[in-house]
Amino acid sequence: MKLYKTENGILLENEDVFYRLHETDWDLAVNRDNLREWLEIQIESLIPLTFTDDIPMPEVLAPIGSQEVWASGVTYFRSRTARMEESEKAGGGSFYDRVYEAERPELFFKSTAWRVVSHKGDVRIRRDSSWDVPEPELTLFASTAGVLQGYTIGNDMSSRSIEGENPLYLPQAKSYTGSAALGPCLYVPEYPLGDDTTIDLSIIRDGEEVFNGEVTLSQMKRKPDELLHYLFREMAFPQGAYLMTGTGIIPPSDFTLKQGDVVHITIEPIGTLTNTVG
Repeated sequence: MKLYKTENGILLENEDVFYRLHETDWDLAVNRDNLREWLEIQIESLIPLTFTDDIPMPEVLAPIGSQEVWASGVTYFRSRTARMEESEKAGGGSFYDRVYEAERPELFFKSTAWRVVSHKGDVRIRRDSSWDVPEPELTLFASTAGVLQGYTIGNDMSSRSIEGENPLYLPQAKSYTGSAALGPCLYVPEYPLGDDTTIDLSIIRDGEEVFNGEVTLSQMKRKPDELLHYLFREMAFPQGAYLMTGTGIIPPSDFTLKQGDVVHITIEPIGTLTNTVG
């Protein structure tokens, strides 16, 4: 099942059929410990919708209400290697290696809800940065109780040049206007996603693909339940929370995003999150 937030309410997609939920408040709809079961009950009283050229599907907004977005770092070996490389000149090369091997994961605040960019929206690169990349990430949604309820796709826009100057510059490298995108939906499966789930990143420039990479969840060192356990250990989230789980796809060191680039992140069966660098 997939939930889409729109200006006209919340749409539920199940087996390629769309319905409109009676509940219109996103926070009230999704922040529950039995979301899948609740949706299965709701669908029994909903009327199927038909979208056509004359009656198109409403514009999809970011699947978030008032939740915070947090992120995880150095959860893949490739991320560990890249972070060591970018921080080597600043003396932080071994720092990320120790984080990768440590029991405690790296967690950091990424975005407030109102800063989150939707599917087909514009993300940004910082004006004071010279080396910028998208980071395609499976993103978890957990209820107030810290229970995993669903997934979406996240684009963790990052300034590698700023973070490479000093690891303490991480907040500036990661959190700024246009640095976080989520979408296109909140996927609420019957069972958790398997390790064979693939994340695919494609970057288009002037109509040509300039980068493509993929990774499976099996390459994650830290699993979703572990990351959520640490996030909720000493934090309260009244409406639940989103957690980006890190990236295993990083373009080469001679690549940087440019304005006009189109970023496609695909995680089946969730879908594709598309953003343009504005």
